[in-house]
Amino acid sequence: MGSKSDIDTGFHDARECGMDYPTRSGRMGRVLAILLVPLLASCSVVMATKQPSLKDMNVFRPGTERDVVIAQVGVPVSTEKLPDGRKDIYTFIQGYSSGAKAARAIFHGAADVFTIGIWEAIGTPIEGAFDGKKITERVFFDKDDRVKESTTLSVSDP
Repeated sequence: MGSKSDIDTGFHDARECGMDYPTRSGRMGRVLAILLVPLLASCSVVMATKQPSLKDMNVFRPGTERDVVIAQVGVPVSTEKLPDGRKDIYTFIQGYSSGAKAARAIFHGAADVFTIGIWEAIGTPIEGAFDGKKITERVFFDKDDRVKESTTLSVSDP
């Protein structure tokens, strides 16, 4: 009988019998892939940071100059000259504060890492639903173009 080394198993390399021992570089590649996949597919993180910004609704208080209102919410969708001033209608998207957007992005990023990217299937639709509120505001200005009175006409999903 021969020695143990004389027995021919038919396999000449451990990989031929399905015993795949990854090399150090192979393991590093897998680890990097696991860590990078969520970052590459982090749509919810990007969507959270690109949500509309919070508008300062205090610009609609009496006495505010028209230029300040326009700078905050944009140009009016309609303007009508009146004998004692003008009436503007503004439509804009009321968004979120920088802090709220950052907190949501951090949460989505952490969820992506802990779920190895699976969170994107949930996080992306959630962020798609959070895109602010569409607000229509009617503002009356006096002859000096200062807010005299304002009324919120509607608040809805965009």
